[in-house]
Amino acid sequence: MKLRGENQESSDSSEGAKGKMTLPLALVALISAFGSSFQYGYNVSVINSPAPYMQDFYNQTYLDRTGVPMNSGFQTLLWSLTVSMFPLGGFFGSLMVWPLVNNCGRKGTLLINNLFSIAAAILMGTSEIAKTFEVIILSRVIMGVYAGLASNVVPMFLGEMSPKNLRGAIGIVPQLFITLGILVAQILGLNSILGNAEGWPVLLGLTGIPSLIQLLTLPFFPESPRFLLIQKGNEEQARQALQRLRGWDDVDDEIEEMFQEDQSEKEEGQFSVLSLCTFRGLRWQLISIIVMMMGQQLSGVNAVFYYADRIFDAAGVASSSIQYVTVSIGAINVVMTLLAVFIVESLGRRILLLTGFVLCCASCALLTLALNLQPTVSWMSYLSIGCVIVYIIGHALGPSPIPAVMITEMFLQSSRPAAFMVGGSVHWLSNFTVGLVFLYMEAGLGPYSFLIFCAICLATVVYIFFIVPETKNKTFMEINRIMAKRNKVEIQENKEELKDFCTVLGGQAERKGMTSSKL
Repeated sequence: MKLRGENQESSDSSEGAKGKMTLPLALVALISAFGSSFQYGYNVSVINSPAPYMQDFYNQTYLDRTGVPMNSGFQTLLWSLTVSMFPLGGFFGSLMVWPLVNNCGRKGTLLINNLFSIAAAILMGTSEIAKTFEVIILSRVIMGVYAGLASNVVPMFLGEMSPKNLRGAIGIVPQLFITLGILVAQILGLNSILGNAEGWPVLLGLTGIPSLIQLLTLPFFPESPRFLLIQKGNEEQARQALQRLRGWDDVDDEIEEMFQEDQSEKEEGQFSVLSLCTFRGLRWQLISIIVMMMGQQLSGVNAVFYYADRIFDAAGVASSSIQYVTVSIGAINVVMTLLAVFIVESLGRRILLLTGFVLCCASCALLTLALNLQPTVSWMSYLSIGCVIVYIIGHALGPSPIPAVMITEMFLQSSRPAAFMVGGSVHWLSNFTVGLVFLYMEAGLGPYSFLIFCAICLATVVYIFFIVPETKNKTFMEINRIMAKRNKVEIQENKEELKDFCTVLGGQAERKGMTSSKL
């Protein structure tokens, strides 16, 4: 392609600017992640602390209505529904990704999604006054749908907006805000703040505030330039959006790369989930995201959090202090995810994924040993605490943040929504499965249940090592070519149209040069 050589000076000067984090790009990343991803994390952990007070409310409401106390079996069922409706809602939210992002755009979907969160926040915040526990369970489904959409659309939106050398770092920002949401819910859920009989409705209702902020601020930022150009065919709007995000007028290189992507996909058209699953050219990409998403959730992260309180209790931590130790674990999670933001572009995706899963694998194996020997060897309880901390560090470095980044990078514009829909569905179904099965696993296997998680981590490490390529600092088309070799297919590119397009861009660059020389 001649454009690069013809306009070398202009391209080289713009290359540095393209890699910079501009204020509009930083703001759109923060607003999207705070308004959407933050609430996913917040609602994962918000009901843990006030659980006894909420169960008392369920019982009291039932007693006031019927005149008899709720039996323990029914109360357990209601509480199980309250907890499990969130990941189930997440699964339904993931199924809505493909139609919404293709019809309403990425930004439009995030704005529509805020309505779910605000409605659920109002319902949960007023549930005690209305004396109804049913709306809490309904609201957990609604918040799940919200989180299912947010967990897929935010990484897609930010990945499509980012320059290639910042795509990994910006792609981890949503996960950073998920961990922040978990931490904030843990802090606000302390008994001395809102985790008490009077404060829990406020604690649940606060989730609407980030959505309100996003609803008021996100409209002032551009839509994904790739969506505007490739799916809407509006080059002018895409150019304006890119210029604003890059803080730079010369965005020809990126427009050219989008055009290449558009041409290579012309024959396939928009992918549905069914066509994605049957298309040979995307076979290994699809298998890879399913493996990574299953590995992320089935590696036992929820089980480790569930076991953490018991581990600290066995180590002699006073029961009144356990919630503060849990908060400190949440803080470690945030710090390590923040570290991943800064090192992902230098170390790459593969290293973080492999290191993270290896740490999780080793932690699960050692934790099995430590939990078994805890009754007889006194210092084993401290080894258990160490294993939990190392596990959280490992998961926060790779398995938690990187899979969503990889979905953005391994698929092109036409297949990305369907890929996120598949990846998101696997994520939430696996999450729901662990929540459902772990209690039975723990009852039957005890500490040995962590050996299953250890085996899953090991299998994921082997798959990533042999199959998943490094995508650091590569364009979407370059990654697509790497995967095409693995899939044993050829990429179709319409050379004539591409040549015409490059001639147009070359002419624009020439005119730009003449204008600047006149000045």
